[in-house]
Amino acid sequence: MFHKIKNVFPIDDYKLSVQFSIGVTKIYDVKPLFEWKDVFNNLKNDDLFSQVFVDVGGCGIVWNDDLDLSCEELWENGIEVKTPFDGLISMADATNIWGLNESTLRKAISYGKLVNGVDVCKYGKQWVISMDAMKREYGIPK
Repeated sequence: MFHKIKNVFPIDDYKLSVQFSIGVTKIYDVKPLFEWKDVFNNLKNDDLFSQVFVDVGGCGIVWNDDLDLSCEELWENGIEVKTPFDGLISMADATNIWGLNESTLRKAISYGKLVNGVDVCKYGKQWVISMDAMKREYGIPK
């Protein structure tokens, strides 16, 4: 399964907090990369390290043209941490992950298949859906 990245934040001691679109957050330690390839030693510059961003499409993270990491590297070697937002995803991410149309989810809410306040909740204009409810109603994503 492809693990699309939603956000990345640099934290202390050359670690990254990586939020995946499936509602999972992992901490990735960059320090082992310093010994793996010399180019990663450039990240010891705190200014450069703090400039990390998610590349277009969420396939990885990037610092510059020479420094990047794939989403699979971050997923496989990151350590999962618990947050209050675990298992919550946006409606847009849910439709992409399950290959559904947004209207399918809106109808599921209006028909009570996805229960507002239990399975889904609207914040402003954004719907948030639990991964558990999506798995229950639409199965494991492919």
